[in-house]
Order: sequence, then C-alpha cells, then structure tokens
Amino acid sequence: MATVEATIGARPAPAADHLEPRRVIAFFAMVFGMFMAILDIQIVSASLAEIQAGLSASSDEISWVQTSYLIAEVVMIPLSGFLARMLSTRVLFTIAAAGFTAASALCATATSIEQMIIYRAIQGFIGGGMIPSVFAAAFTIFPPSRRAIVSPMIGLVATLAPTIGPTVGGYLSNTFSWHWLFLVNVVPGVMVTAAAWSLIDFDKPNHALLSKFDWWGLAGMAAFLGSLEYVLEEGPKNDWLQDQSVSLFAVVMSVGAVVFFWRVFVAEEPIVDLSAFKNVNFAFGSVFSFVMGIGLYGLTYVYPLFLGRIRGYDSLMIGEALFVSGLAMFMTAPVAGVLSRKLDPRIMMMIGFLGFAAGTWRMTHLTADWDFYELLLPQILRGTSLMLCMVPINNLALGTLTPDKMKNASGLFNLTRNLGGAVGLAVINTVLTDQTYFHYQRLAEHVHWGNPEARDMLANMSRKFQAHGLEGDTTAIAKISAMVHQQAWTLSFMDVFYLLTVLFASLAVFALLMRKPPAAAGGGGGH
Repeated sequence: MATVEATIGARPAPAADHLEPRRVIAFFAMVFGMFMAILDIQIVSASLAEIQAGLSASSDEISWVQTSYLIAEVVMIPLSGFLARMLSTRVLFTIAAAGFTAASALCATATSIEQMIIYRAIQGFIGGGMIPSVFAAAFTIFPPSRRAIVSPMIGLVATLAPTIGPTVGGYLSNTFSWHWLFLVNVVPGVMVTAAAWSLIDFDKPNHALLSKFDWWGLAGMAAFLGSLEYVLEEGPKNDWLQDQSVSLFAVVMSVGAVVFFWRVFVAEEPIVDLSAFKNVNFAFGSVFSFVMGIGLYGLTYVYPLFLGRIRGYDSLMIGEALFVSGLAMFMTAPVAGVLSRKLDPRIMMMIGFLGFAAGTWRMTHLTADWDFYELLLPQILRGTSLMLCMVPINNLALGTLTPDKMKNASGLFNLTRNLGGAVGLAVINTVLTDQTYFHYQRLAEHVHWGNPEARDMLANMSRKFQAHGLEGDTTAIAKISAMVHQQAWTLSFMDVFYLLTVLFASLAVFALLMRKPPAAAGGGGGH
C-alpha cells in the first residue's frame, strides 16, 4: 500500500551522489546523540562504588542503576521504528534527545537510590529512540557510493561508545564526582536537540497510525523484553529459577512473549514488523549482530572484572588499561571503510571474526600476573576486529532492504546486538561462577595435609609471618586460601575466553552463507 511510510525514499536527489549539506549536518548531530545514548550504558559501570556511597545504597540496589537503564532501553529500541513512521524522524529524535538530556540532569540531582533508578529508566527509555534512527537514516539518505564513509562511522560509534564507557566514567568520577557522569550530557544534549529540530527533514509523519496503535502488542513486548532483560541480569547472581523474583519474571516473560508474537501476526499495524527477517541477509546479519553483542559487551565486562578482581585496579586504572581497544577501533574505522569498497564483505567479516578469535585465544593463556603489556595485543585484535566485522555486517544486513522496511528493521537490528550483550553477560557470569567453584574444588584437593609440598609451603609461610609478629599458622592458611581462590578465578576467566574463541571462529564459516548485496542495493533519498 502506498502510505507516507514510503515517502522517505520518494524524494530523489538531482544527482546520484549529491548530498545536501543540511542533511549531512543533521546526520552528524544524530550520530553524536546516538554516541551519548550508547555511552551511558557503560559509563556508570566503573563508578558504581562512588554512586553507591553517594546515595547510601546497598550492594543489591546499586546494580539497578545499570539494570533499569538496560530494561527501559531494550523496550524502546524496537518500538522506535513504529514511532518514527507515526511521528517522523525529526519529531521522534528531537523528543528523544531532549528527554535524554533532561533525564541526565535529573540523574545528577538524585538524592536517593529510588530516584536514581527511576531517572535512569527514563533516560534509557527515551534515549533508546535515538539509536535505531541513526542506522535508518544512514541507509536511507546516503547513496551506496557513500556507504564506505557512513557505515564505518556508525559502526565506530556503536562499538567505541560502550568500550570507552568505563574509561570516561572512571576519569569523570575520579577527577570531579559521580554527578558528572550525567552532567556531561547536558550541554551536548541541548545542542543535539536544537540541531535535530532545525535540520532533520528526511521524512514526513503518518499520524493515521496513531488510531491503529497496538496497545496490547506494546504491553506484551514490554513484558517480554523487560522481563527477559531482568532474568538475564539477575539470574546468574541468584541461581536462576531457584530465586522467587527471577522465576516470577520468567513467567511474565513467557506470557508477554505469547501476547507479543500473537499481536505481531494479527494486528493491522503491529508494533514491530518482523517481515524484514524474510530477507536472508538481514536474518543472518541480525544473528551476527547478536553474537557481536556478546563479544562487544562481554569483553567490556570481563576485562575490567579481571583487572579489578585479580590485579586490584581501581576504576581509573581500569579505564586507562582498556583505552587501547578504543584507540584500535578509531584507527581501524577509515581502513574498514576503504576495505568495504574493495573487498567482498563476507571475506572482510571472516577476517574480523578470525582476528577476534585470535585475540581471545591469546587470553586463554592468561595468568594472574598479566598486566597492561600482556593485554596489549589481545586488546588491539579486539578493537581492530570489531570494526572489520561491524562495517560489513551493517552493510549486508541493512543495505539490501527497501526504504519502507528500514525503520522497523533498524530497530530490530539494534535490538539483536543489545540482546546478544544481555545473553552473553548472563552466560559469562554463569560460567565464571560455576567454573570458579569447579576449579577451586579441584585445586583444593591438592592443598591438604597429606600433600608434602603443601605442608612445606604452609610451614615456610608460617615462619615468615611469625617473624613479622603475626599469627603464623592462621595467616598462612588464609594466604594459601586466597591464592587458591585467585587461581580458580583465573582459570574460570580462561574458560570464558576459550568459549568466545570457539564462538567467533565458528562465525567465520557461517559468514559464507550470506549473499553479497548488489552494488546499488538499498538506500533511499540519496539516489
């Protein structure tokens, strides 16, 4: 049917490669807004202790500063496609940028953990509307000949922002205070809001969709995705369904999923249009995006955890150590753009997947003494490979879709990356917990009174501690126990890196199943 949904592609430019400066500036403003929204997923991760102290929160409560943001964002991302068609990209992005900025200011004024959780949920929900809009705009207003510039840009933002989040957060909280984790968004947010309202003119609204808004579909999607995020966040900490709240949300998730998918197939205008998955490239690209979410968010979590728990780094030291990955991404982005014009995207993905697997394979030789220089090569491989993967995945998944499918598809595509991160973190936490217990039990079997080496070590350590005026045997036993725990943790980290190696090496094979898009595929207003 001919609706306003297709108007985004109905305004051809005078020449195939012509770009209006107004639209280019508008797109850059949108990219910066997306950067802020994605950055705020991880910006608090290295500074939760400071926020906890400032708000007098418990250890259980403080995790909700991040969880509330993720739950709210994961609901908005797929919803944004429908809202963009109904309101227009201009109105949706302006509201999202203004709301995100206001919520950031509110977070900085929070005086209790309850206020912070509410403000973070608002921030995540409203800000989530900016992310898919950028992907849709990139593949709509720019002609395929400009994809080598645009695709690396959005790929860089999508991968760089969560990677440097702990670095930026650690610096701000150490140099100023935790309030600046949120205040830093205010001035740029105002500028992005003004630019979005003044410059975006990619499409027109279709207000008739309001009368067809599927409220039951929205309720089902919110229950399904919100509960799924909660279960994946809290499950590893609370023995999964053995915990009453996790099991309750699992039931809500199941009911929500039934309602959501039922409405998708029967509603006149479903909240989320799944027809994009009929496109083979989009379907495979979404799977790859899901796995990229595992690698992106999983390693952004595992590296700081190792450095903090095993090496004893504080938030600023962790941020400085992990800056290498962000720098590698930044340096690789223009290279990835050039290669995307010259190399088969499937080959490019294979190189990226194998490079990522090589980096995680290097980490399977981890020891408790590893520091910045030992982590240097794996981090360079991680940053470089993420960019080499992200650019062709974006092009293959979104580059063959028609303009009328782009907005919904962009929401789904970004959702898969976020869900991949959530699932990956849940699996990683479960593996770390289970394997640490397993390795501790195996190591403890060798540290007993019947082992002469263990007895000699205990006696030597006891004498050293007694010489320093300490309780010899008690202190020595505590020290040996800590050493066993540290080694068990290190071995469990190695297990996680081994699983990631197998996963990404396997993806290199599946990359060949995708079809190479034609040179002039996709795009909208630019051609």
